[in-house]
Amino acid sequence: MLRTRIIPCLLLKNRGLVKTIKFKDPKYIGDPLNALKIFNEKEVDELIFLSIDSTLNDTEPPFDLIEDIAKECFMPFCYGGGIKSINQIKRILQLGVEKVAINSAAYTDPEFIREACSVFGSSTIVVSIDVKKNIFGRYQVYVKGGKENTKLDPLDYALRMEQLGVGELFVNSIDRDGTYSGYDLTLINKISSAVGVPVIACGGAGTLKDFVDASVYSGASAVAAGSLFVFHGKHKAVLITYPRYEELKELGL
Repeated sequence: MLRTRIIPCLLLKNRGLVKTIKFKDPKYIGDPLNALKIFNEKEVDELIFLSIDSTLNDTEPPFDLIEDIAKECFMPFCYGGGIKSINQIKRILQLGVEKVAINSAAYTDPEFIREACSVFGSSTIVVSIDVKKNIFGRYQVYVKGGKENTKLDPLDYALRMEQLGVGELFVNSIDRDGTYSGYDLTLINKISSAVGVPVIACGGAGTLKDFVDASVYSGASAVAAGSLFVFHGKHKAVLITYPRYEELKELGL
């Protein structure tokens, strides 16, 4: 059985590293390259970089910053934010990125996903699904950095993306982002038990036990987190951390 991947998910804004709570109020926490060097030393499994600028402002991905990250990064990493063309994906991959995450364009142009999977291979294409509950407790898919409600059911949407050929799904709970309240296990289990592709769970990790709940008990193939890896203590001092292999092994991860 493959070990669960533990993935820091880092948000980029104005070339800096930021962290949000429920996709709002991005707080600057440092330089992404400095954080990357620490994660290199800690030998993390994988990294995800998401540019919230590119998504919200409908601008090109920051190719120069992506190139700088790729030059420094010792582990596989995935980039997402502002991707909506085959040429953009080609350029990003040529810079040394292993995978790309696509969110809004998957909703607005599903055939783009089919084409991307055909051109670059399913293992290269990740579809990011941001999910929030409405006032009636129903899950709905959001795009445009959590600003636009598509009214779509995330399970139906995930199955549709799988049919289009994606190799992985990144499922992020907007309601739990930055809250340390644990993953939305119902959502994760619902999707991971229905699709045949790996699911990365994100949103809400507060302890290492949350990784176990999401993967061992809820079926996620990988777990991603932001705040847990960049903040320390009740005052949220910025401190880049990552669990030791022995800690993860003890938990069965």
